[in-house]
Amino acid sequence: MEIRRFGVGNRRPDGPPGTTGVAGQVIHADARGTVSELAFARRGSIEPHSNPNTTWFVVIEGGGMVRVGDEQARVAAGEAVLWPADVPHAAWTELSEMRAIVVELSGPDDLHLRGILDGRALAIGAGGADVGSADDPTEKADGELAATPGDAAQAAAEGEPL
Repeated sequence: MEIRRFGVGNRRPDGPPGTTGVAGQVIHADARGTVSELAFARRGSIEPHSNPNTTWFVVIEGGGMVRVGDEQARVAAGEAVLWPADVPHAAWTELSEMRAIVVELSGPDDLHLRGILDGRALAIGAGGADVGSADDPTEKADGELAATPGDAAQAAAEGEPL
């Protein structure tokens, strides 16, 4: 088991040039991407910049402002902002503090996988019709959920939902 520490006592001042009042800690980094925690003090800011990787800015505490391209919005805990690759973006706080988890994805975009990642099943075969479409030759199957165990106390003790 590996445990990584972040948060108070583990952060260091960091960020692109012009960053003020922001401390962070890399939680994980490898060829697939980087996960970091950022803590913005009051009036902290990451100046507009861009990078070649798609990034998610996930606000976990407090709130502040973000800019992506020409758009600007207020964000708060429980919201995530997509920073597309090669698009200028920024984040800052005014009178409050903000903590965020930043997930930077490395490598090429996955546009060629659209349809698969959107949860749309494609039929395999000569027809190539979408499953469930009028052109789909498959039939709907009949089924049912498994019965609830007779002993609800035993199921709860085993950690099964009732």
